[in-house]
Amino acid sequence: MNVKLVESLVQAVESLPPEDYALFQEQLTTRSVQKTPGVCGGHARIRSTRIPIWTLISFQQQGANDEELLHNFPSLTPFDLNVARAYYASHTEEIDSAIADLQEDDLDG
Repeated sequence: MNVKLVESLVQAVESLPPEDYALFQEQLTTRSVQKTPGVCGGHARIRSTRIPIWTLISFQQQGANDEELLHNFPSLTPFDLNVARAYYASHTEEIDSAIADLQEDDLDG
């Protein structure tokens, strides 16, 4: 890990004016969600992982807390969970539909 680089980046981000800081956060969040045909069924997923957002939201709806999710998905960070929740908040219908479709598939057998 390049601690000096990370520290420089943190200082640069901290020095941004509020509107630029907001834009930075928006861009970082947006780039943390990917949709790729043929990967995870084309569903929205976290970064370059194979962890669909619907999976995290479904587990959360079933009562899993952040500690459990991070334990079960060790490649994720707390920021990733926040990104998943933010994505869900702005794409609720998409994620709920994916969860419902997959639950229906499980019932059909």
